[in-house]
Parts: sequence; structure tokens; C-alpha cells
Amino acid sequence: MIKVLIAEDMHMIRGALVALLCTEDDLEVVAEVERGDEVQQAALRTQPDVALLDIDLPGLDGLSAAESLADTVPACRVLILTGLSQPSHLLRALQAGAQGFLMKDAPADALSQAIRRVMRDERVIDPRLLTAALQTGANPLTIRETDVLKVATMGFTTEEIGVKLSLSPATVRNYMSNAISKLGARNRIDAIRIATEAGWM
Repeated sequence: MIKVLIAEDMHMIRGALVALLCTEDDLEVVAEVERGDEVQQAALRTQPDVALLDIDLPGLDGLSAAESLADTVPACRVLILTGLSQPSHLLRALQAGAQGFLMKDAPADALSQAIRRVMRDERVIDPRLLTAALQTGANPLTIRETDVLKVATMGFTTEEIGVKLSLSPATVRNYMSNAISKLGARNRIDAIRIATEAGWM
């Protein structure tokens, strides 16, 4: 019997996942949590074989929860389930030690098959997302360039961004110009769009 922990903050989706997995003779849901910061304790208590983690969890995101599981319950395999098809999430999930990355719009039987496959130490990655990740590549932005873009999303002027980040307006302009250039964007709005769609912010 494969023991499964589910971390999903939306009650209806979590209930549907539990109901779906309970129809499988070789799968048993041993824990359900709705917050990322509850994953580690639940895993220590129930010792699941596979943790099915949503990325967007309150308290602690699913990728950070995956990293904590790798340290505390290393025998537990992690399968990330997400509705967000951002290539950078796939790369980070793999860095966090996740064995699988599955989109929520995958066919219902794909989930149980993915759980069995990660138990056999196979990698399970949605081919659409893998293609997108290969096309997108690594994040070209520095941490500071990303910070400037993030603050810019709130509609602040160059001077206001500088105040928020304790930078001079000239430095903010340099970071913004570098980000626009690296992303091949037309302007700051286009740069924000490109970085957001790639999952770099």
C-alpha cells in the first residue's frame, strides 16, 4: 500500500483528490493538510511514501515544503500538483528534490499513475511544462533587477521605487534598463509581463 499525504488549501479540490485516490486499491491517503507549514509535522507523524503538494499554499509554499521534507523525511517522494504552468516553478521543484510535477488539468488517471511512477523512482513531468521550461531557459535577472520589477508592478515612479528599496533614482533606472534589455522588452510594462509569465517574479 502506498501512503499519500495531500497538501491543498482549496477544500473542494482536496476532497476530490482524496475521493479519487481512495478508489485505488493500492493507495491510501494518510494525511490531509491545507497549509504548507503543516506538511512537515504531518509527514513526521504519518510517514507517507508520497507527498502530493500544491505549489500555492498559505503559510509556506509547496516548493519550500518540498525542501523541508527532503531534510526531515527523506524517504518521502514529492509530487508537485499545480494549476500554474510557469516554467521556473518546474526548475525550482526539481532543485527542491521533487520527483514529479503534474498540472491540475491532467486526466484523472494520470495522478494515480504519477504516484506509482514516483514510487518506482521515475521522474514524472508534464511534457507541456518541460517544453516550456526548455524554451524559456533560466532566469536572466539578478535579484536586484527582480526587486525593482516587483515594486514597479505597484505603479510606483522611479523615485518611489528608489525610496522603497533604498536605492538612488539613477540606480533604479539602471536596474530597470538592464531588466528591459535582458528580457527583450519594449518598456517596463512589457518587462513585467514577460518576467511574470515566465515565473521569474
